[in-house]
Amino acid sequence: MSNAFSAVTDPGKAVTYNNPVIPGFWSDPSVCRVGEDYYLVNSTFEYFPGVPVFHSNDLVNWELIGYCINRPTQLPKGLNIFATTIRYHDGTFYMITTNIGGEGNFYVTASNPAGPWSDPILIEAQGIDPDLFFDDDGKVYVISSTFILHEIDLKTGKFTSEGRKMWNGTGGRYPEGPHIYKKDGFYYLMIAEGGTEEAHSETIARSKNIWGPYNSNPSNPILTHCNAAGQGNPIQGVGHADIVQAHDGSWWIVFHGYRSIGGTHHTLGRETCLAPVSWPENGWPVVNGNGTATVNMTCPTLPLKPFIAKPPRIDFDPDKLGLEWNYLRYPISENYSLSSRKGFLRLKGSEQTIEDRKSPTFTGRRIQDMYFTATAQLEFNPDKANEEAGMILLNNGTHFDLVVKQAGGKRVLVCKLRFDSVVHESVAVVLKPGPVKLIIKGERANFAFLYSQGTDTPKEIIRVMARYLSSETVGGFTGVYVGLYATGNGKICTANADYDWFEYVKKVTSE
Repeated sequence: MSNAFSAVTDPGKAVTYNNPVIPGFWSDPSVCRVGEDYYLVNSTFEYFPGVPVFHSNDLVNWELIGYCINRPTQLPKGLNIFATTIRYHDGTFYMITTNIGGEGNFYVTASNPAGPWSDPILIEAQGIDPDLFFDDDGKVYVISSTFILHEIDLKTGKFTSEGRKMWNGTGGRYPEGPHIYKKDGFYYLMIAEGGTEEAHSETIARSKNIWGPYNSNPSNPILTHCNAAGQGNPIQGVGHADIVQAHDGSWWIVFHGYRSIGGTHHTLGRETCLAPVSWPENGWPVVNGNGTATVNMTCPTLPLKPFIAKPPRIDFDPDKLGLEWNYLRYPISENYSLSSRKGFLRLKGSEQTIEDRKSPTFTGRRIQDMYFTATAQLEFNPDKANEEAGMILLNNGTHFDLVVKQAGGKRVLVCKLRFDSVVHESVAVVLKPGPVKLIIKGERANFAFLYSQGTDTPKEIIRVMARYLSSETVGGFTGVYVGLYATGNGKICTANADYDWFEYVKKVTSE
């Protein structure tokens, strides 16, 4: 039986773009416009650099141009960045966010969104997910998940008014992510409710005075898939949104959602999506007609201006890694080198492991597709049994490792599936002398780990259900990374791990 509440789609209409517009773990999006340019930021949690900045000319095609947090000195207490907001005012970009367990709420500024960004200005606001609002009279306000509004001095970060509670939301759990907009003489306060799982949603209220009282939209929520209209949609958990008016006058909303690999499990993290908004004069915003969004969108867009796609293979010839590469927390710089052996990325395994939750020798990039193949060619000849290097999948501290090590005086390849203190290790494969190609394939519901040497046909070592790395299984707010990893498991490695190249290829399917 068909769903009587879902949007009716016209099969004759051409698909204009696909959601997510930024696939993979790019969560809690916030967007601003400067002329005909658009800039978007996301939360990054424990990964460094923190808070990516994307640029677009059409809201559909996005290019990563820099990071707001790219110096450990900006946040010396550590890194755990929650939701962000980006705003532009009078020639300056502002990014405001929360560093959990560290400095708390703060903002940084830049004249160029690609950076450099300033050192942080700390603010007294409690809660998480702060938002900045610039009013027409020159006053600036900050509001966070407490929904207490303060006027703020941007030079000092100090409040210049008493705080006042603006709204309680509609009763959904974990209300957060507020944003204030002004339109037609009304102040609109939009928030996320329901938690960042299937019950996620966006609700909105408005007032003719920024200090309230705020009246709830009778049609709340304005965005959710936790209803009959969103039932069965490939994208679930939609929410944590931000609205922007395009340079042609149209309105749009960016938000995150996740795509399941089967059942309720998702591995890619919460991904940035886009939908049109109808916002009539003196009225309430309506998202895509019925408050839902689809993978295949057929609405009109701005003139599309795609960026040139980057090659899938990286040969490690440049003197620095691309912007898509991240570290776990702040890296120990001497453990990474692109100059020690030209054309190779050299990793020096430290005594630390990922389980130590400090600064292990790891660098990786987000998985952005359910079907993919990641391949790296490694030269690693350990003399000691404690030394390992290879390619891994990682999500919230749980990781599956395809690593070269020494066992019984022989160089072997094993796959270790780590579930907290439980480790399953595959049968060891004795390697021939020379480089080894490490291969990890994503096949929606499964991950396969393979290897080859020379011109040999790749051989599979083990296959595991992808749900064991899903956010529902391992917890947290991130998504799966594929990365390069070396460790001495308590001792510094004496052998170097040299990676000749890395390749990530999306497999096109009909799904």
